[in-house]
Amino acid sequence: MEKDSDETHIAIFNGKSIRRKLIGDKWFFSIIDIVGVLTDSTIPRRYWADLKTKLEEEGFEAYDKIVQLKLLSEDEKLRETDCADSEGIFRIIQSIPSKKAEPFKRWLAKVGYERVQEIENPELAQERMKRLYELKGYSKDWIEKRLRGIAIRQELTDEWKNRGVKEEVEFAILTNEISKATFGKTVEEYKKLKKLKRENLRDHMDDLELIFTMLGEASTTRIAKTKDVQGMEENKVAARQGGEVAGNARKELESKTGESIITNESFLDIPEKIKKKRKKLLEHAGFSLN
Repeated sequence: MEKDSDETHIAIFNGKSIRRKLIGDKWFFSIIDIVGVLTDSTIPRRYWADLKTKLEEEGFEAYDKIVQLKLLSEDEKLRETDCADSEGIFRIIQSIPSKKAEPFKRWLAKVGYERVQEIENPELAQERMKRLYELKGYSKDWIEKRLRGIAIRQELTDEWKNRGVKEEVEFAILTNEISKATFGKTVEEYKKLKKLKRENLRDHMDDLELIFTMLGEASTTRIAKTKDVQGMEENKVAARQGGEVAGNARKELESKTGESIITNESFLDIPEKIKKKRKKLLEHAGFSLN
């Protein structure tokens, strides 16, 4: 099976979360999460274990399509989880008596179709992401920076892959090097400051935090290319140097404004008057938010 990403994505059906992972051009969904949605079982893991045994005994035709993928669990650790693609999930649903089965099938078909559309036209993925952030209450300016940051991050991880860094755990180590040099905190320390658990840290950054995150990662990419670094250790040095570029810029801005860039609040929780004040101070110091 082609490995595409170790990132766990969350899809929402009727207000409940379903973990999924993208492999090649297919979504693979957590079967336990789906069982929990369809059965309202308090112990979906046990329900699935019993059903899986029954399906195996019956020679269930889709059983060989069940795979184990590492998904982020409630304890924030990656754990092996039974997953299946849309086709496999459709067959499993047929074995679960539930009034929610038909609405879920329609939802699942829609999710799969959207992925096909996005492969053919990547701009659709960006438009859907924009709408999602808008529904959450983010401003258009913030959304543009967030999407730009995603593109910069993708360019960086592609560069890492080309330079001998393959595993997701190594990506995390290098990301921490950038974060420590930029903000003086690892990603986990930053999340702890903002009182986050499974949430995405960058979704809780304000404009300035996003800008300096982008600067650190873009600088790292440029350094890796110009110095032609190879392997984990050389990339770690480049990550630290890229973060230092952003860290020095952050300290310069803080010295001019007299305010810390780092905030313990989610961007959505920061009062509008404080956002306007930060923007005015930033522009006064000669930095642009656009």
